[in-house]
Amino acid sequence: MRQFAILAAYTAGLYVLQTSLLPHIAYHGVTVDFMLLLTVSFAFLRGMRQGALMGFLSGLMEDLASGTFLGIHTFSQTLIGLACGRLSNGVFKEQFFLPVFSSIVAVVVNYFILALLMVLLGYRFNLIAQMQYVLLPMLIYQLAFAYPVHRITYDLDKRLSEKK
Repeated sequence: MRQFAILAAYTAGLYVLQTSLLPHIAYHGVTVDFMLLLTVSFAFLRGMRQGALMGFLSGLMEDLASGTFLGIHTFSQTLIGLACGRLSNGVFKEQFFLPVFSSIVAVVVNYFILALLMVLLGYRFNLIAQMQYVLLPMLIYQLAFAYPVHRITYDLDKRLSEKK
């Protein structure tokens, strides 16, 4: 139970940073998606089932706070947690390139899942302009914060695994 409380506090801390502090350094409303970085790192460390659960919970937190369509972030981050968890058996979890490369792929996949869902809901937008003003700054932010989030998540997971 203590391990769950520590993990919940870490998740809540990242969420508070994402929603309160980082909007002050946003570029055209785009900031770091700590919940997506946490989902990717946690899925690579713990596997498919727990990665999907983390994606579901972190996506639900984002959906509840955003005030838009309930379930969009939940759906996309659950899929990303499943995919990263599925690939977790074939990677070294300590290396530097894992969080950097996987954050790039996860952001692009998340962006296109959300864009596809918005098109299916009837919204129209210019994909090229959105990629320039939303996706590119999002990739830069994610690259800047991918390694620190993965390193903290890795150290926390290692400490929680040792206490078992």
